[in-house]
Amino acid sequence: MSASIKSFFIWTGVALLVMIWLPMLAICRLFDPDPAHYYTGKLFRKLGKSISNINPNWKLNISGRTDLNDRQPYVMVCNHLSTADIPLISNLPWEMKWVAKKELFDTPVVGWMMKLAGDICVDRRAKNRKEITFKQARYYLDNNCSVMFFPEGTRSRTGKLNAFTRGAFELAIREQKPILPMVIDGTQNTLPKKSWKFGVAKHIKLKVLDPISTKGLEQSDIRSLTEQTRGQILDQLAEWRQADPEEVDKLA
Repeated sequence: MSASIKSFFIWTGVALLVMIWLPMLAICRLFDPDPAHYYTGKLFRKLGKSISNINPNWKLNISGRTDLNDRQPYVMVCNHLSTADIPLISNLPWEMKWVAKKELFDTPVVGWMMKLAGDICVDRRAKNRKEITFKQARYYLDNNCSVMFFPEGTRSRTGKLNAFTRGAFELAIREQKPILPMVIDGTQNTLPKKSWKFGVAKHIKLKVLDPISTKGLEQSDIRSLTEQTRGQILDQLAEWRQADPEEVDKLA
């Protein structure tokens, strides 16, 4: 079967799943008793898992600390290689509120579902965007729900690890919540930018690393916490790729 025909059938399946999930999410949100919209959000993540399951090109291996309780909230961070990262990470058995750019929330259907699930909207043009984002994130953390950041800010175009912004780490220290690092690899060609055709992925790996405590840390520790977390993610990527860390590090 050609890539075009296979991609057509996959996208048709995705569209059908979205059509089923949207009214389900609306009903769930209406009756969701949790202040963090926990049950609505968790239902939305199951859509991501279903999307990844219908794609024969995506074979995912999950390892690491999947035994953690998502009602003991974390500031979760992961490297970012592809749009496919989002549904694939949703295979984890947790609810987490994703921090995402406003443009995604403005997208019909997908944006509606993100709003219903309670994901966190970032307007990059707003002068006080950091405080607005932190206020929303703090609300979820205070209500026993984790939040999820891609600290690179955007997808890596080369597969190398980009610099990390410090927002997630500043939030974790402010709120004295642990950082939960995650590492994903193999998704680089799963959904090429500006193409509707799905690429053939190599073996996709997702690993949850050990949590990093922020207990007792202060704002002066933001840089070291950022570097520590990035270093752990970099080392795992280098191990998987059987390469020196400098070959994986865009900053090297």
